Amino acid sequence: MTEQQAPIKVMVVDDHPMWRDAVARDLAEAGFDVVATAGDGDQAVRRARATGPDVLVLDLNLPAKPGVQVCKEVVAADPTVRVLVLSASGEHADVLEAVKSGATGYLLKSASTGELLDAVRRTAVGDPVFTPGLAGLVLGEYRRLACEPAPAAARDAGASRAPRLTDRETEVLRLVAKGLSYKQIAERLVISHRTVQNHVQNTLGKLQLHNRVELVRYAIERGLDDE
Repeated sequence: MTEQQAPIKVMVVDDHPMWRDAVARDLAEAGFDVVATAGDGDQAVRRARATGPDVLVLDLNLPAKPGVQVCKEVVAADPTVRVLVLSASGEHADVLEAVKSGATGYLLKSASTGELLDAVRRTAVGDPVFTPGLAGLVLGEYRRLACEPAPAAARDAGASRAPRLTDRETEVLRLVAKGLSYKQIAERLVISHRTVQNHVQNTLGKLQLHNRVELVRYAIERGLDDE
């Protein structure tokens, strides 16, 4: 992190006070700006809207409102918020539900502090971050979703929007659909990580999509992952 960059704003949501406080403390000591914490779902939604974190570190098992619902509401209110689920559950159904709800990463609570800090940094810049073994599962789900027919209106809108992408944006989109991280895409195309981020954000804006899940589905529907 350079001196010119503002610290990444993080909010921690977990119903266990000791765990929540420990995670918040580790993040703060590492230089993150912990703007809020919350212990239940309703509180999490309110405080996220009030503080505008860059990254929401979210447990799924919450009182008042489940974590997946918190994720849906927070991302719907502000699509720029990245959600990193930090859960004790490695069940595939939980992982897929979290991703469908808008989470961009999923880390098990067995992860080390160093892995958590790295995951938050990567989540903040838009990289998908998953505990080893789960990334393939999620990409497989992307492909399954892409096989489901989209509504006709969405297909027509997508077709009309497609020509607006530049050659470079299409190239980046193709690599995203293949499951490459932003770092891998940058290395493949010999451009900076920041440039990859900018291309993805521009593409999301042009296609009126909200997150990487929708972006990958869009790309796979058009066969870009097979090129």
